[in-house]
Amino acid sequence: MAIRDADMEAEPGFGSDRNFVTALARGLEVLRCFRPNEYSLSNSDIAQRTGLPKPTVTRLTHTLRQLDYLVHVEATGHYRLGPGVLQLGYGVLAGIDVADRAAAIMREVQREGPNPNATVALGERHRFKMIYTAVHRSTADVSLTLNVGARLPLFHSAMGRAALCAMPAAERNRILDAAAAEGREDMDLVRRNLARAAEEYAAHGYCSSFGEWRPEISGIAVPVVSLNGDRIYALNVGAPSFLITPEELHEAYGPRLVAAGRTLSDVPGKG
Repeated sequence: MAIRDADMEAEPGFGSDRNFVTALARGLEVLRCFRPNEYSLSNSDIAQRTGLPKPTVTRLTHTLRQLDYLVHVEATGHYRLGPGVLQLGYGVLAGIDVADRAAAIMREVQREGPNPNATVALGERHRFKMIYTAVHRSTADVSLTLNVGARLPLFHSAMGRAALCAMPAAERNRILDAAAAEGREDMDLVRRNLARAAEEYAAHGYCSSFGEWRPEISGIAVPVVSLNGDRIYALNVGAPSFLITPEELHEAYGPRLVAAGRTLSDVPGKG
């Protein structure tokens, strides 16, 4: 039985969609197999992670190679990501109006905060994950090592909860229904935690997660809305749990983060 990477699980509900192109979806699944710090993967690696038959994977990698999304490593027979993927990735990042505007603000929040171990990051939702699109890392010896492209759980991270709290109710409910249809066994916990996050957001303007995603990570996050209003991001501050307390995050970083989120969500010259 193939073991599927949790990040590879497709959202349900496409089986009856006649416009859904399965071959395209499978090709994108292949590209999503590559993880940070991995140089190359074999067809067998990809088949195991996607759950697709190896002959199907062979055809997909051949096609992606022809389109320059994958490069064949002759010495090993493996594949690595090609320049076509980089072009797509940089195109997406270049199109994010908030990323350039966020850089200076993220740096300011990190440098002016009292804890040298804190890291500030910007992320956007993809399916049931939040993807880091920009990171301002701490220069301390001990800090979070998450980089651009890192994936956080939507429901159990402060960043994910902040994005969910800022969504229209209909969009948020659609995501919750899709997660339930996937067969998740923790939906009762997810809904309880989201209700608590909504109360926290209403009271303080940010959401928190203290060791709920990983025991060693604590953080808070605020939503950020793109200038044209059609994309919701989240901005977080996090650090190793043993180097920062919930009280310090609330008191020292909460007001800074709320102000930063408002600045990034505000159209220059508006009002």
